[in-house]
Amino acid sequence: MRLETMQDSGKSLAERVADQLAGLIAENKFKKGERLPSEFQLAEAVNVGRGTIREAVKILVSRNIVEIRRGLGTFVSEKTGLTEDPLGLNFVEDKSRLALDLMEVRAMIEPDIAALAAERATEEEIEAICLACHAVEEKIRRKKPFLAEDIAFHEMIAKSSRNQVVPKVIPVIHSAIREQIKATNANLTEQTITTHRAIVKAIGRREPEGAREAMLRHMQYNMEHIAGMMKKN
Repeated sequence: MRLETMQDSGKSLAERVADQLAGLIAENKFKKGERLPSEFQLAEAVNVGRGTIREAVKILVSRNIVEIRRGLGTFVSEKTGLTEDPLGLNFVEDKSRLALDLMEVRAMIEPDIAALAAERATEEEIEAICLACHAVEEKIRRKKPFLAEDIAFHEMIAKSSRNQVVPKVIPVIHSAIREQIKATNANLTEQTITTHRAIVKAIGRREPEGAREAMLRHMQYNMEHIAGMMKKN
């Protein structure tokens, strides 16, 4: 392996090396979960000092492209580039307002995601969406928390849209309002069952408009409930 240290004005040598390693990972020369060569091997391949390699690795760690496992080495991250809070939403103080704002964003994009799923989902994916819907209902009927199942349902629809960006965006939104979703879900069980079933039915029938309308209705129930909670507080 021989990397070219291309000149790039405005960037340090460590940043250029980090960009090259990130490029190799993106090209699948290093796959997710794979261990990178040793610090010495990388330094020799790039023809830079080991200190530069250490700095480059730190940059990649900050981007969540690689992770350091103590005693084992440096590995390509399983969720490359996806940080826990890429939008900095954890620092927003008014969590209720944040939840409503994010739900508005969900209402802007998830109905169209559902419509795409109705057009593009494979039969296997439709079956998986149905199973995810049933998993939510089962937890509701047993009066058990169903946050994880609800998120899985929406993420399965996102995956079925067959858009590369969508499955990466939805988890970011969900993680930012996880606690608010939990509180909302606890009070909207029947509406959740009804709207989830309508979404699944429309996707199964390959009806994009029906899926879009059902998902929008689902989002609106949530927005109305969050707004009502804000007025009480």
